[in-house]
Amino acid sequence: MTEQRHAGPGIHAAAGDDHPEQLQRAKVVRGLKIVTLAVLVLLGLGAARTVLSRAANSKELDAGVAEHTAIYVKTATPQAAGASRTVALPGTLQGEVQAPIAARAAGYVKSWSTDIGSRVRKGDVLAELEAPELDQQVSQARAVRDQTASTVALAQTTVDRWDALRKKDVVAQQDLDERRAALVQARANLAAADANLQRLQELEAFKHVTAPFAGIVTRRNIDVGDLIDTSGKPLFLLSQTDPLRVYISVPQSYANLVKTGESVVVTQAELQNRQFKGQVTRTSGSIDAATRTMQVEVSLPNKDGALLPGAYVQVALPLSASATLSVPSNALLFRGEGPRVAVIDAQGKVTLHAVTLGRNNGSTVEVTSGLQATDRLVLNPPDSLVDGDVVTTQAPATAKAPA
Repeated sequence: MTEQRHAGPGIHAAAGDDHPEQLQRAKVVRGLKIVTLAVLVLLGLGAARTVLSRAANSKELDAGVAEHTAIYVKTATPQAAGASRTVALPGTLQGEVQAPIAARAAGYVKSWSTDIGSRVRKGDVLAELEAPELDQQVSQARAVRDQTASTVALAQTTVDRWDALRKKDVVAQQDLDERRAALVQARANLAAADANLQRLQELEAFKHVTAPFAGIVTRRNIDVGDLIDTSGKPLFLLSQTDPLRVYISVPQSYANLVKTGESVVVTQAELQNRQFKGQVTRTSGSIDAATRTMQVEVSLPNKDGALLPGAYVQVALPLSASATLSVPSNALLFRGEGPRVAVIDAQGKVTLHAVTLGRNNGSTVEVTSGLQATDRLVLNPPDSLVDGDVVTTQAPATAKAPA
């Protein structure tokens, strides 16, 4: 009995010795489970991060592709072609009246009283000539006239006598008629002598070279003693400097826009900050076949004499409004089928319109058909642009205010 008592406690003691090992094993298993769970959690987080990263990269790539494939354009609208537009053309100033003064009578220069720059009035004597031969012709014509006048007087007396005799029936009627015919012939000879004398006297008056109008002497080609003939060589050049005239040649493309009565602005490079206003007085009304230009005359007041005849000037000629539209030159597309412009609708879709071009003004080109004033045009359109493309409109750049 004593052994059984001792045996029971021995068994319990052995069982009590295995309990700490089980506890230790349980702790290890629990730690492995925790580690495994942590590893699984980490692996899940890594997988989730990878998935999210790839999704973000995919979205970013799609956005980048969309951004690179998008077409960004700038737009402009057509403008009225003739509104607020001028064209600058060169011209040369001329006097309103400008004439070379020549001598009608032949002779020698006795004296001259005006030189270049002299202002003269109408009728002022510019030079005097000596013409001895003309003086002798006048004297001879005067003598012939006196001789013919005496012949007329004698014929008149003869007719009176024969008329009295005819009344007494002393002479025949035929003789009286002959005397009357002689009187008529003598009177005709007297009229011819008077006409010749008057012609020579008027020719003699040309020995005084006078100014036909008021102006300024711009050239003198004679000196005392020079021999002057009637070949038409000018002695002086006289110009009227107020007003002046400017003749300009307008190209054919602008000819139909020039109207009589329009105001123009004339400038001269040597006269800084000065503008002179003139007026279109007349046009030639035709195109010169050699130059394809139309001649236009401008009248320019010059009361202070600041402008000089013969000077080179620039004439700013306003052009009347035109019914056509004007577009920037960089809005045109030149294709095999002809010129085109890209028009954008409200949804950003592009439509290529065929247009007919007019005048080329350099930075702008007139369009005579194919456009509306409300159309939005693509500036600098790419060559690959086709109908139906969707574009993104860029806001126009704002000009910076000057400092």
